[in-house]
Amino acid sequence: MREIVLINITGEDRPGLTAALTGVLLQGGVNILDIGLAVMHGTLSFGILVDIPDNEVATQLLQSVQSKAHELNLQARYTPISEADYQHWAEGHGDQRHVVTLLSRQITPEQLQRASAVISQYGMTIERIERLSARVTLDAPVDKSRAAVEISVRGEPSDVQALRADFFALSSELSVDIAFQKDDLYRRNRRLAVFDMDSTLIEAEVIDELAKAAGVGEQVAAITERAMRGELDFRASFTERMALLKGLDVSVLEEIGASLRLTEGAENLFAELKRLGYKTAILSGGFSYFAKQVQARLGIDYVFANELQAVDGKLTGVAVEPIVDAQRKAELLQELAIKEGLQLEQTIAVGDGANDLPMLALAGLGVAFRAKPLVRQSAKQAISTLGLDGVLYLLGLRDRQARA
Repeated sequence: MREIVLINITGEDRPGLTAALTGVLLQGGVNILDIGLAVMHGTLSFGILVDIPDNEVATQLLQSVQSKAHELNLQARYTPISEADYQHWAEGHGDQRHVVTLLSRQITPEQLQRASAVISQYGMTIERIERLSARVTLDAPVDKSRAAVEISVRGEPSDVQALRADFFALSSELSVDIAFQKDDLYRRNRRLAVFDMDSTLIEAEVIDELAKAAGVGEQVAAITERAMRGELDFRASFTERMALLKGLDVSVLEEIGASLRLTEGAENLFAELKRLGYKTAILSGGFSYFAKQVQARLGIDYVFANELQAVDGKLTGVAVEPIVDAQRKAELLQELAIKEGLQLEQTIAVGDGANDLPMLALAGLGVAFRAKPLVRQSAKQAISTLGLDGVLYLLGLRDRQARA
């Protein structure tokens, strides 16, 4: 009679252990049904599920494994598995897989415990937890550190909308971003990334900076804030703000452009996307004059933004058509995907305002970056705790895989 046994080996890791332990299994026609190995801080955890032809062979084999483990100063534990339990496990091979990613400056036990509880509450099972972020020193400044943990789960959530709502509530309460994605073919096969510019790639709303120079800063900033929250139609608000800039001397553009700061993580993100073969684009309701400067700094492939019309060195205050508004951004994402021969599932879109929501909804991975609550809640995913390169963790990229 066959025996199905789960063998767990633990102890101090060193070279050659896997070869030594699996070498013991060469006897008796053993079939390996499943295997997993992890090393954390020099401690080995090695599991191997084996199908052994009969009881006599099983007894002898497990004694040999125990002897070899003792020789290597390791601990061995055996768990018999019934054929019915194994069959149930094997039939679950086709179950849907998802990935839950936790992003924060530091991952705490409470964040992990409560996220895990939500996963369980909606009928899913955790299969693996891995750290994506690099090791950090104990004295690293918290505001400069990055922590990312990826949780692989099995099963379909009983109520995906309620699950997302619970994750959103946890994110707000515990200062952690929680992303929930299908672990499918597209997740690691995306090839086009598009970005809003103002307050996404750069740490400013350029139209507000222009307004300050024109002496209408507070008036324009108030309109911008309401538009980004989704309280005003972007096209109408843009036209209204542009009219307030009428007469501004174009000489201020160079000064404002020189003062713009890239968002935390932008340079690292674009370096990695380029290394991975992505095409990138700016789809901005801001202005092409500044977008082309950002393009040059980050090596971006495409730029679509609004034009600043000037006559005799003064801005006319006219909104030049076509205006890059929410609908136009979504259209441009579709057009670029077609041009690059990609499915929309292979695209990434990142933005912070309500006018970014249509393109975030269309993209395979839509990320609200440091956005207002309404935008964060409406987008598929959100990053508020880390820099822009936190997007790489949502692709499953580990820091150790990144370019040095």
